Formats: sequence, structure tokens, C-alpha cells
Amino acid sequence: MSRIDTRVVTPADWRSWRDLRLAALADAPDAFGSRLADWAGADEARWRARLEAVPVNLVLEIDGAPVGMVSLTAPDAEAQVEVISLWVAPQTRGHGVGDEAIRQAVAHAAKRYPRHRVVLSVRPDNRHALALYERHEFTDAGPSPDDPGERFMIRGDGAADLE
Repeated sequence: MSRIDTRVVTPADWRSWRDLRLAALADAPDAFGSRLADWAGADEARWRARLEAVPVNLVLEIDGAPVGMVSLTAPDAEAQVEVISLWVAPQTRGHGVGDEAIRQAVAHAAKRYPRHRVVLSVRPDNRHALALYERHEFTDAGPSPDDPGERFMIRGDGAADLE
């Protein structure tokens, strides 16, 4: 496998983000809070607004081709930054793209939002995602506050991020 590069996406990159996000929603409809039907006909303004509203959006590439994505929310009232929209293209799964996505998300969170916990929510039946997050020191903290059908995970014990 070639080197995995990470690119920060801005609203100007809305077309490439759109294409990747639509592929993600088509491939894994149960993994996201959004549905393909909600976004398939979205115009440029809506895609740009999504990229403006979420402060960190990353695309992972191999040989210049987009193969994954991940985003980070702004900190919430509990000093938590959430990893969202993580997806890896099927043809590159098992080749370290997910690991690199998490490494990059955590690194961006540490740089941009020091002393904040990094959290995420995941469906309990998504065993590959659970294994990925556990490899990167996320631990199960119970039901997700946003969706009780998902598990809420905190990186490490959460305390070290706040020191």
C-alpha cells in the first residue's frame, strides 16, 4: 500500500467532499446520522455550509485519490471534541486508512483544542469500528447522549486531555 496523505478540506473543496460523503452514505447508510436521500440533491451552498459549520474536515488520500474522511466538531459545553463522519472506502479497508484517520483527528484535536476530551459515538454492531477505536485508546462510556442505540466512547480515561 502506498503512503496515506491527509488533506484539510475547506468550503472551497466542497465538490470533492460531496463526492466522498455521498459515497460514504451510499456504502454505509446505517453508520451515519445523515441519509443519502437527505444529501443527494444538496446544492453548493448546503455543502459549503456543512464544511463551515464543522471546523475540522480531513480527507485521506492514496496516490492522490480520496479513500477516507473524518471530521471534528467544535468543543461542546463539557469540553469535548467529537470525531464524526469517519469513513474508509471499501477497497482500502484493512490497509491502515482508518488508523491514520484517527491519528490525524486526534492530532488535530490536540493542536486546535488542547485540554479537551476526544469522544465519538458508534453503533455497537460495527465491530470493525469498535476495534479501530479501542486500538486508539477509546473506551466505552455507555450509551451515546445523542442516540441511546449507539455507544459513547472517550479517548483514554478522558482526564489526561483536560490537564
